[in-house]
Amino acid sequence: MTQGPSVDPAVAKYYADAPEESRLTEGAALLEAARTRELIQRLAPSPPAVVFDIGGGAGAYSFWLAELGYEVHLVDAAPRLIAEAARRDSGHTLASCRVGDARSLDLPDEGADVVLMLGPLYHLTAGADRAKALAEAARVLKPGGWFFGAVISRWASALDGLARELFEDPRFTVIMERDLAEGQHRNPTERLDYFTTAYLHRPADAVAEAMAAGLVEARIYGIEGPGWLFADAGERMNDPRRQGYLMDVARRLESEPAVQGISAHLLVAARKPAS
Repeated sequence: MTQGPSVDPAVAKYYADAPEESRLTEGAALLEAARTRELIQRLAPSPPAVVFDIGGGAGAYSFWLAELGYEVHLVDAAPRLIAEAARRDSGHTLASCRVGDARSLDLPDEGADVVLMLGPLYHLTAGADRAKALAEAARVLKPGGWFFGAVISRWASALDGLARELFEDPRFTVIMERDLAEGQHRNPTERLDYFTTAYLHRPADAVAEAMAAGLVEARIYGIEGPGWLFADAGERMNDPRRQGYLMDVARRLESEPAVQGISAHLLVAARKPAS
């Protein structure tokens, strides 16, 4: 989720300025994308099935799933990113592509086998708003359908600060201290690489929020493991042998509570009750 009705102006400005449509194609984000796809494929039903990609930006995961044979409906709150997705969809790969708010979806009850929310849960900084988005996900899922929601680790900015030596900037230290204390990330600086308004989850809290929405079998996975912290993560991901090492360690650590939070992103997977 990026911008739209009642969305924080800082978030709207960030996605107007930041090249979100190309983010997953370089650097450590290559590891994030590969692992997110791996986890979704491991758990989701095989195509053909219907996917609602809520907050899917310009369609990085929508187009991938559509090419695998899923019927994909893309929703994002940023008109610019939806326009970019529509421009890219020259072959009409997507079933639909529209602007919308994760908290109030213009989508039918029990219409999806899979719901992705790979952004809204960290840009909705109030618990009540996340609860609305999760309730909407539960509403539009078919009984037994799968929900996948990405959140940012509570410790992501502290680890990023070490990896990129950001503590040389005292403004970053202030940002990180609030992140650790409250999970509320705010960036009053001009630096896009300090990200934008977001909520940073503890793993157990993300699971609890999904279960409070009536979803069951909720579990959480560390997405990247420690590999995102290497300055040459992108180079490693472009080398099949070294990529294999990054992916293998991420898999081995994905469900270990003691180290899950070392991942920058975490993936909540849960199901709507079958009846």
